Amino acid sequence: MTQSKALAQIATLDRPIRVDLLVLPGSSMMTLASTAEPLRAANRQAGRTVFDWRFVSINGEAPETSAGIAWPVSGPHDPSRPADIFAVVAGFGAARFTDRKVIAHIYRAARNATLVFGIESGAWLLARAGLLDEHRAATHWEDFEDFAAAFPDVDLKPDRYVTDGRYITTSGASPSFDMAVELIERILGRPLALDVASSFVHDDLRAASDPQVNVIVGDSRDDPRLVRAVRIMETHIDAPLSIAAIARRVSMSARGLEQLFSRQMGETPGAYFLSLRLGAARRLVNDTPLSVTDIASRTGFSSQPAFSRAFRRQFGLSPSQSRLRRGASQTRSR
Repeated sequence: MTQSKALAQIATLDRPIRVDLLVLPGSSMMTLASTAEPLRAANRQAGRTVFDWRFVSINGEAPETSAGIAWPVSGPHDPSRPADIFAVVAGFGAARFTDRKVIAHIYRAARNATLVFGIESGAWLLARAGLLDEHRAATHWEDFEDFAAAFPDVDLKPDRYVTDGRYITTSGASPSFDMAVELIERILGRPLALDVASSFVHDDLRAASDPQVNVIVGDSRDDPRLVRAVRIMETHIDAPLSIAAIARRVSMSARGLEQLFSRQMGETPGAYFLSLRLGAARRLVNDTPLSVTDIASRTGFSSQPAFSRAFRRQFGLSPSQSRLRRGASQTRSR
């Protein structure tokens, strides 16, 4: 996290730091907790109210989280109320938030805040309000390709979290926790920040620029070539590179990359890349109304039949069957 003027301004305040956490429907409870709990712990460790934080919603009603549980809020958010930190927290369905009143609300609130956070999928709302144009930003790796296509004027990075001026965007629950701990460090110092992390038995703080590797097993973090290879795969879901091309990008031979994956991942890089693409495809099948043909294109398959065959081999049912089963499950859970 760079020491921006906005952050420096907040760090010198002689009063509690006002933090408004705007919760959108579909947010993850884990992400919400990962953002707020470090602030609570910082107050406890400091023995005073450093962060005066509260959860709010657009209309004052408790928004439903991704787990189907209503998240308590203090009340409706007033976008004209000055805040030191204004955070937009969003998760599933953020890409579909296009209500002009909501976007205008977020734009106005951001204008009245010193620091603005886009938590997990919150960057979608900030970008839709035009706040991230010509700025670097992060979003969850599942959304990377769609976000980049939707907002070409945003310099999207596959990092865990990104600070650019007064905007800080995170890619998920764990990165939000790490971001909050770093924020605490900048304001209260490293010893107290480490005490906060230790209070959650969190002993693996990651840097902002660390890659969003969705699966890390064995000793993979000890070999940055593997991490880079997986990162390349995650950012080329729609236009898969050959294994030889990936190997060249990480300064290895194709054979060497095969051996590295076999040793640390237990499968070939080709198989791992295919599983990544099919995992992304299943999320699109189950969570969006996109056609199977569109999903095949977005996940790098040459044709819809080829995609459907690979999908059935991987999951034991066709894309259409998967979507029907998902729909039936959601109906039963309501």
